[in-house]
Amino acid sequence: MERPIIFSIDDDPQVLRAISRDLRTMYGKEFKILSTTSANEALDTLTDLKNSSDVVALFVCDQRMPEMEGTAFLEKAIKIFPDAKRVLLTAYSDTEAAIKAINDVRLDYYLMKPWDPPEEKLYPVLNDLLDDWQGSYIPEFKGIKVVGYQFSPQSHMIKDYLASNLIPYRWFDVDKNPEARQKLALNKISEDKLPLIVYEDGSYECQPTIRQIAEKVGKNPQITNEIYDVVIVGAGPAGLAAAVYGASEGLKTLLIERKAPGGQAGSSSRIENYLGFPAGLSGADLTRRAISQALRLGAEFLSPQSVSDITQKDGYKTIILEDGPEIISRTVIITTGVDYRKLEVKGIEHFTGAGVYYGAAMTEASACKDKDVFIIGGGNSAGQSAVYLSKFAKQVSIIIRRDSLSYTMSAYLITQIENIPNIQVITDTEITEAHGINCLEKLTLINVKTKETVTKEAVALYVFIGAKPYTDWIKLDIIRDEKGFIETGRELRRYDNFAKIWKMNRDPFLLETSCKGIFAAGDVRSGAMNRVASAVGEGSMAISFVHKYLAEV
Repeated sequence: MERPIIFSIDDDPQVLRAISRDLRTMYGKEFKILSTTSANEALDTLTDLKNSSDVVALFVCDQRMPEMEGTAFLEKAIKIFPDAKRVLLTAYSDTEAAIKAINDVRLDYYLMKPWDPPEEKLYPVLNDLLDDWQGSYIPEFKGIKVVGYQFSPQSHMIKDYLASNLIPYRWFDVDKNPEARQKLALNKISEDKLPLIVYEDGSYECQPTIRQIAEKVGKNPQITNEIYDVVIVGAGPAGLAAAVYGASEGLKTLLIERKAPGGQAGSSSRIENYLGFPAGLSGADLTRRAISQALRLGAEFLSPQSVSDITQKDGYKTIILEDGPEIISRTVIITTGVDYRKLEVKGIEHFTGAGVYYGAAMTEASACKDKDVFIIGGGNSAGQSAVYLSKFAKQVSIIIRRDSLSYTMSAYLITQIENIPNIQVITDTEITEAHGINCLEKLTLINVKTKETVTKEAVALYVFIGAKPYTDWIKLDIIRDEKGFIETGRELRRYDNFAKIWKMNRDPFLLETSCKGIFAAGDVRSGAMNRVASAVGEGSMAISFVHKYLAEV
């Protein structure tokens, strides 16, 4: 933990050296001692200290200073650090001003100069003040702070990125948290510049892009090799498994992710059917473990970074990034997974990120406290989200078109949902319209059998209506099925254009695409099982085929 600060200000350098020496001698081990001859410089420093979550325990300030009197300085300083103790250094002639300051700035003590010997005239006074301060001191969160409006798509994007990448942060809702407006006033920032992100070092940015945040927090490292053995595109369970096995087997391995590691599984509040975890584990925990394992074994991780194309020449693959250098690799594994399908309903697009969320969006769960929320979709992801949200929301309603969850949801989840009193399942129903002004407020539902409609209040809607493969970026001759999933292995021979593309004397390996040396694994692959365990299995299995391919070229 960072040491609290004792801040001394005196325009006389000789006096300042003396007080700083005495403070450092007695308190240097427990407190950080800062000093300056300029009151204005001190005020500027206080703003930086507040942004970086440092804390001032005590001000020791001279009364007579040319830039401003000590009482005027303390009046401004306590607005930034209201809990700090205040001591005024005075001459005999300043006694009246010091007594007045007891009321004006809640002065704790005024100290006559000189204070020799400090053992008698300085330390006993400061010991009492610092003991009193320590008794009520609660350490402030030391990390990233995000200030913004709850129902702001850009605020949601920033929170989602930080949470998905397991970066600790604290959220300040400008409508509900008084500290949020204090931070705006402190840094002289208007509300139209929100969201604001204040970094751990005290610097800040208004309306930052994800790329700017990534660069600031060190999550966007640069590539180090001229040629990689395998580049993995997509850091879901399949991609993470491929990175772990590739790196562990000595391959120069690079993992590229456009958003955050973990994919859809990474946003899952609880995975209860994954082998070896009888109590279940969260998607974030599984992701954290996998990333740590891959990096420890030597894999490199590039994120957030999008791949716009892959080209082939002389057996080498060139991975073209949307914003960055081209990367050369001997093989590629595509593990880009799937995206949630958009809900094509009137009004929905206006509230995406402002009450309408695709996927679990656990970062917004606390905003649903004691309110009614809705989930549309009947798969396991929807069920896991409902169980998690039930801990916060007054009522969680699952909307499905069919007459039962049993068609698409695992039995263990259905049993859990039946035993949670504030979860209800609304069957045979669709959403026809979303209503609200600046954020989602109501939903209109229709029963597909009776055609009866009803409008319900809703603070949030979580959408899980199926998924489409993230393959739109692929321009290479990689054969995909009618839904856009990548075909691999012997299934490729069913396509008429396969013979025109494939020029090898062997059949494609089980996970190999129609382009030699390019593999696909996980949910993006046609025929995949759409389970975390199977994606992990395919990702690790893809590395064995990479070895076979490299052995023959």
